Amino acid sequence: MTSLMNMLYHLTLTLGIGSYGLAIILLTIIIKLVLYPLSLKQMKSMTMMQKLAPKIKEIQDKYKGKDPQKMQQKIMELYKEHNVNPAAGCLPLLIQMPILIALYRALLGFKYADPEHASFLWIGNLSNVYHLNQFMSNPTVVLIPLLAGLTTYFQTRMTTNSQDQTQKMMLYTMPVFIAWITTTVPAGLGVYWVTFNLMGIIQQYFVNKHTLAMKEALTEGADNRKNR
Repeated sequence: MTSLMNMLYHLTLTLGIGSYGLAIILLTIIIKLVLYPLSLKQMKSMTMMQKLAPKIKEIQDKYKGKDPQKMQQKIMELYKEHNVNPAAGCLPLLIQMPILIALYRALLGFKYADPEHASFLWIGNLSNVYHLNQFMSNPTVVLIPLLAGLTTYFQTRMTTNSQDQTQKMMLYTMPVFIAWITTTVPAGLGVYWVTFNLMGIIQQYFVNKHTLAMKEALTEGADNRKNR
C-alpha cells in the first residue's frame, strides 16, 4: 500500500500537481474499479432485495407464528426466482477490510518524500488523527467525519427498505458510527472513505435506474401476456 501510494504520488508530480491527497483519491478509484464486478453484484442484489421487500413481508405475515420453516422456504424460493443472493452484500465489505487496515497502517508511519505535499485542502497532514476535542482551536476537524457520515447515509438510503425497522435503524446509526470512527484514524483514511462512498453513490444511482427499467419491462411484459 505504501509503494502504491508513492507511485501514485510520483504520477501527480509528473502532472505538476504533487499531492498525496490526490494520490489517495487515485488509489481509491483504482480499488473501486478492481472491486467493481463485486460491487455491482452487491448493488443489484441490495436493490432487488428492496424491490422484493413487500412480497417478503406478505410471506412473513402469512406464515409468521404458523410455519417458520415454510416461511423461510417461500422466501428462498422468491430469491431464487428473481436471482437474488441475500449474502451478496457482505463480500465486498469483507474484501474492503484488509484494504482499510493496510491503508491505516501505511498512513500511521508514512514517510513523505515532500512533507509539504502531505497536506490536502483544509487537512494539515493526512497522517494526523484529528480528534473532536480540537474543535475549538480548529473547527475544520469536523468536515471529514461529517462528509464520511453524510456520504454513508446517502449511499445506505439508496438501498434501504423503509418498511424494515432493522434497516431503518441502520440507516441512521451507521453514518454516526462511521463519522465517529473517522475521528480516530488518520485523515487520509477519511479522504479514502468519502471518495469511495461518492463513487458508490454514483454507481448505485445507475444501478437503481437500470433495475427500475428492467422491472418496468418485466411488469409490462407480464401485463401483455395477461391481456392476450
